[in-house]
Amino acid sequence: MGSTRTQSLQSLLTEVRRCTLCKGLPLGPKPLLQGSSTARILIAGQAPGRRTHESGIPFDDVSGDRLRAWLGIDRDTFYDASRIAILPMGFCYPGTGKSGDLPPRKECAPAWRDRLLERMPAIRLTVLIGMHAHRWHLGEASNKTLMANVANWEAFWPDAIPLPHPSPRNAMWLKKNPYVEATLLPKLKRRVRKLIA
Repeated sequence: MGSTRTQSLQSLLTEVRRCTLCKGLPLGPKPLLQGSSTARILIAGQAPGRRTHESGIPFDDVSGDRLRAWLGIDRDTFYDASRIAILPMGFCYPGTGKSGDLPPRKECAPAWRDRLLERMPAIRLTVLIGMHAHRWHLGEASNKTLMANVANWEAFWPDAIPLPHPSPRNAMWLKKNPYVEATLLPKLKRRVRKLIA
C-alpha cells in the first residue's frame, strides 16, 4: 500500500480497487466505491450486497432506488463521482449470514477510510447508512442504537445525517416513525439539491 501524503486521490482509488485484504471472502474481493476531490456529498453505507457485487455498481438494487428517492436525485446524478462519493464501511461483499448479509469486514475501514477522506476536502454532507457508518463517523456522539441516532438527527445536521438502511425490510420501521418521511427526508432533499446545484 502506498502511504505518501502526496499520493493523488485517483492513484489511491486505483490502489483500493486492487485491494486483496479480504481475499477469503466467499465471492472474492471486488472493492466498490467512487469518489473525487470535488464531491460534496458522501454516501457512507455498510458494504455491497450480492447483486451490487455481481453488477460492479454500488447501490445497483432496490435499496439503491429507495436511497436515491430519499435524496431526491436520479441515477445519473448519484453516479456522478464529481458530485457524490460512495464509500461503504466495507468495500467488498462480505457474504451472507443467518439473517442477511454479514457486517462489513473490520480490516477495510482502518486500512483505507481516513486516507480517502483526507483527499476529499469538498465533502459538506455525509449520509450515514446503518450503525457501522454511524459509529465510525459520529464517534463518541453516536448513540447506542440506530433508532436513537436517527431520532436525534438534528444534532448532527447539517454536516451529517444518520439513516436506517433503505432496504425494503425497513418499511415497517419507517411506518412506525413517520417523522422520517414528514420532516427528515424533505430537509435532506433540500440540502442535497443545494449541494449539487
